[in-house]
Amino acid sequence: MTAFLMAGAPPSYVTDPLNEVMGIVAWVATAAGVMGLLIVGARMALSIRQGEGQEHLVQLGTVLGACIIAATAGPVVNFIL
Repeated sequence: MTAFLMAGAPPSYVTDPLNEVMGIVAWVATAAGVMGLLIVGARMALSIRQGEGQEHLVQLGTVLGACIIAATAGPVVNFIL
């Protein structure tokens, strides 16, 4: 049974570059998420100071949703491979 599973596994010269690219994409997505949260937070702080309050909550939700998608994409791909 394990020989059958190992026969269908892709070779390491295929998976190693893929894992390296996935690692780079994960770091870029993390950096983009942190930068997005900082930008939305700064805009919210400026809006509250000017007396406008709730407009940026949608942007915050969008950035947090994108962070969740980016954080779960890597484990899903590793599960499939």
